Amino acid sequence: MTDADPGSRCYRHPDRVSYVLCQRCGRTICGECQTQGAVGVTCPECMREQRQQAPRVRSRVLTRASSGAPVVTYTLIGITVAVFVLQLIPGLGITNRLYFTPLAMSEIAFEPWRMITTMFVHSTGLIFHVLLNMYTLWILGQLLEGLLGRGRFLALYFISGFAGSVGVIWLSNPNTAVVGASGAIFGLMGAFLVIQRRLGGQATQLLILVGINLVIGFVPGFNIAWQAHLGGLVGGALVGLIFVETRDRSRRGLQIGLLVALSAVLVLLSLRYFFFPLI
Repeated sequence: MTDADPGSRCYRHPDRVSYVLCQRCGRTICGECQTQGAVGVTCPECMREQRQQAPRVRSRVLTRASSGAPVVTYTLIGITVAVFVLQLIPGLGITNRLYFTPLAMSEIAFEPWRMITTMFVHSTGLIFHVLLNMYTLWILGQLLEGLLGRGRFLALYFISGFAGSVGVIWLSNPNTAVVGASGAIFGLMGAFLVIQRRLGGQATQLLILVGINLVIGFVPGFNIAWQAHLGGLVGGALVGLIFVETRDRSRRGLQIGLLVALSAVLVLLSLRYFFFPLI
């Protein structure tokens, strides 16, 4: 990223852009400078002051928590890979239990949890499906989790995945069955594009990558759910826009409110077949 707002850069590492603020002093801090607390994160200076006032044992615990590792990203990858392994075991029927179809959001079989669980199952006949998704999650997850913080990144991932399922509901045949984290992955791309553009960074390469992946979804024979890709991309871009425009600590309440409102709109859109029954 280049030409970013100085207020969006870590005060200790000016070359790193971040959206995370110290909960005590409000300064911008990158993943390396963050110490995760019960609520929010703390910068090194504020952490040093806390350590001076706290017992030595407590200080050691906080020091270990300041590694800044993308825990959420690694956890999502671990869960997805574990589910994929379970899918390969005959008789468990994991795929059938977790995949998504628009009919799951109709009066025929109301199973709304599938809009989320489908993010953790992949095609067992094409191992590159899960490998490519997890590799992309590993790359983008480390970047975005460090920029946004663990809570915001987790919200981005799940809202994007849910938006991908909404895209399938509105743009696919009701009998369509989809699996994969692609909707959430495209949501990460959408959010990153918005953040890059808002901060004045170059997003051309990522935009080309997103365009290529969207076009591939329309190629006959690839059997790719472009509807989930498009839905996730739009959902992620909206979440990224919310994060950018409500970055100031004083607007945290507005940020939460907008995320709740966006989620509520997606839930209403997911009920399409209750407003327009299947014929």
